[in-house]
Amino acid sequence: MGHSAPKIATIDGIAEEIGVLLGSMLIETVDHADELTFIVERDELVNAMVALRDMAQYQQLMEIAGVDYPDRPERFEVAYHLLSVTRNHRIRVKVSTDEDRPVPTVTHLWPVAGWLEREVFDMYGVVFDGNTDLRRILTDYGFKGHPQRKDFPLTGYVELRYSEEDKRVVYEPVKLAQDFRSFDFMSPWEGAQYVLPGDEKAVAPAAPDAAPTPKVTEKKADTGAGEAANQAAKAKSDDAPTKPAATADEGKGAAKPEDKA
Repeated sequence: MGHSAPKIATIDGIAEEIGVLLGSMLIETVDHADELTFIVERDELVNAMVALRDMAQYQQLMEIAGVDYPDRPERFEVAYHLLSVTRNHRIRVKVSTDEDRPVPTVTHLWPVAGWLEREVFDMYGVVFDGNTDLRRILTDYGFKGHPQRKDFPLTGYVELRYSEEDKRVVYEPVKLAQDFRSFDFMSPWEGAQYVLPGDEKAVAPAAPDAAPTPKVTEKKADTGAGEAANQAAKAKSDDAPTKPAATADEGKGAAKPEDKA
């Protein structure tokens, strides 16, 4: 059974063909894992894209993605993924930039690039020169920072919640007792010591009645049946054995031979 991914044709000599087509605009060609990547000069991006679309038959812009390498002088890479419908082939075009230098827009070549460039701008802060509608698209209004940058904190800078007092969503600085979580050191068996929203509406269960004090017999005479039964317990039956006299040998151990002489 074949792989579920669509089969992409491998065209012999396509890297050399595109390299000649781009000429001095090309910085480097990377051929890895059956994927071709062409790194071009940032200022020549538009000319390179026109040549690839009109002369190399890569008609469709499928995606624009950003990558952040904080250790590089130009920390951002912008990757353009192109598809040739007639050749059944895909290539990748890359340019590098930093926080200040803009990348030329390709919205006049592919209108879909308007939304894609806005995503890269929102996530990485890369500016696209010529994009007339460059604004955030994935984050909220007034969001600070760019979430896909490697130096952006995982918890963000602010958090939002709905305030019952103000009857609106409010933004507050992130407060963490420790990284990523807040501990209250509460035993999971005892349950929460605070009331969660909505719990105040629950009816508290009635307290159970106190258990009656059990009756116990602390003395032998206290049988629990009353005084008449206690007196009857003291009476002896007719066939009860009698206690031997104090002068008899019974009950004093074995008799000595001289005592019986």
